[in-house]
Amino acid sequence: MSSTAPPFSRSPESEVSLVERAKAGDRDALTELVSENKRWIYNIALRMLWDPTEAEDATQDILLKMLSRLSSFEHRSRLRTWLYRLTVNHLLNMKRGSMEQPMSFDDYAAGLESASDADLTEFPESERALLVEEAKIGCMTGMLLCLSREQRIAYVLGSMFALDHKLCAELLGIEAAAFRKRLSRARADLHHFMQGKCGLLEPANPCRCKRKTKAFIERGFIDPSDLKFKRGVTEEIRDVAHREASDVFRAVTEDYPRLFRQHPFAKGPELRGLLSGILDGSALAGSID
Repeated sequence: MSSTAPPFSRSPESEVSLVERAKAGDRDALTELVSENKRWIYNIALRMLWDPTEAEDATQDILLKMLSRLSSFEHRSRLRTWLYRLTVNHLLNMKRGSMEQPMSFDDYAAGLESASDADLTEFPESERALLVEEAKIGCMTGMLLCLSREQRIAYVLGSMFALDHKLCAELLGIEAAAFRKRLSRARADLHHFMQGKCGLLEPANPCRCKRKTKAFIERGFIDPSDLKFKRGVTEEIRDVAHREASDVFRAVTEDYPRLFRQHPFAKGPELRGLLSGILDGSALAGSID
């Protein structure tokens, strides 16, 4: 299987220089570190937590951890590998968010089945496609919450972002074989559910995003005036992370991950308060050598 290590926008030499400048308290270097890494952290957090506001809070917490621990970083790995590990540990150990409550795929299926089918006739035609896309992304992200945290992070890193399995195992502190087994179980559970319910790839299945969108609006999952997942979108995940490819079990290893990887790769929170704190030194008082 072809996959990729975390994407690095800098050469190793440039990275060392930037980190050392940041350690010395260079405000421009600190700002660059935050700006270069916040999108990746936010987009991983969003798939783990569903709610953009909670993902923004988690992103800020992780970035503060990164900056407060930067003095201990010794360049034994690339910075983003170190940061992925910090991100994974934070997301696996943080308190459950409002949307991240224990839920089985059976419960999720029952919720979808109870949502009545209806057309979006009361909305202008120009808005309908965007609302349906919002429903699709929200629903598929919700499916991820039916997985355990361990399975979810394995699927996000291994299938959606197509990171190397050895690297994923290292980030999670487990053997590569154990990671592959965890990812396989996550794929099987998720794709078994989709294959029986979701109409995106199986036309015979009953659930249609277009027919469920109005019910999602009525239930408060979609606010037409404040979209959660289609705001601040400039790229798709597949444009940022290299596409995973396999000739075996195409629906499991390619087709369904492809649907998830068409989700928007959001620009992430502005974090103005955090950046201001970096620039005046208050957020990192005593933490940078």
